[in-house]
Amino acid sequence: MRIDEIKEWIYLAENDLYSAKILINQVRKPFEVICYLCAQSAEKYLKSYLIYNNVIPPKTHNLISLLSLCLEINTDFCKIEKECGYLNNFNNEIRYPHKIELQEVDVNLAIKYAEIIQAFVPINAIRLL
Repeated sequence: MRIDEIKEWIYLAENDLYSAKILINQVRKPFEVICYLCAQSAEKYLKSYLIYNNVIPPKTHNLISLLSLCLEINTDFCKIEKECGYLNNFNNEIRYPHKIELQEVDVNLAIKYAEIIQAFVPINAIRLL
């Protein structure tokens, strides 16, 4: 098992979510950036789980694709399908000109869903090793 690599993915996932939570409390809230960071956090948690299970994650930002690989290992991952589906809307494409109009309710939901994924992925205890 590649503990150091897993810990690094978890560290990066936590930083993305932490940054999103800081930004939501600013006067000027960059909604797209916050949602993007939440999607990035979820992506990194899923990839850390795959690595934990000796699967080399594909170079993709698609949360549905990553979730599908996690489901092959553990069918309990169906419990976070809704969250992954929602956050998948905010992968890299949101960082470019787009027609998605986000409101604070969308951003709050993105943070909530990223937190659900953070709590769900069963290898978070590795960061304490």
